[in-house]
Amino acid sequence: MMMIFGSKLRMGHHYLQTWPREKLLAARFPENRVIRALELSWKVVPGLVCVSLLLQLQLGHTGLWPSVISGVLLMLSLPLQGYYWLGVRAETRLPPTLRRWYVEINQKLGAEARRVPQPCYQDLADTLSQAFRRLDASFLMP
Repeated sequence: MMMIFGSKLRMGHHYLQTWPREKLLAARFPENRVIRALELSWKVVPGLVCVSLLLQLQLGHTGLWPSVISGVLLMLSLPLQGYYWLGVRAETRLPPTLRRWYVEINQKLGAEARRVPQPCYQDLADTLSQAFRRLDASFLMP
């Protein structure tokens, strides 16, 4: 079970690095919002954990430690939840409309070898990042 969780986290991290962070994609896909929230959580969560623990140590009652520890563990799990969501999303098969769009973009790229019988969001992310590097933004229009 732990190996599956770890592989999802690694896949989510790879998906995060592959997904193009273009504003044009933000209206169609939730990935940009999830990635921004994940990056923010890496900056904010350690400080919140430290403040929570220090406040409990200085001002708190000893009987409240279990709830403080559970809150700290919840805060620490937030970035992991983001990576896990991205990992699951990366493996999800594309719906038919996105599959057609994926094939169209690959045709514009001239990448017949990139055709995958049942593409997933990771394949779409690879194709989109390649398209943003090689084509202008007109490939987004139908």
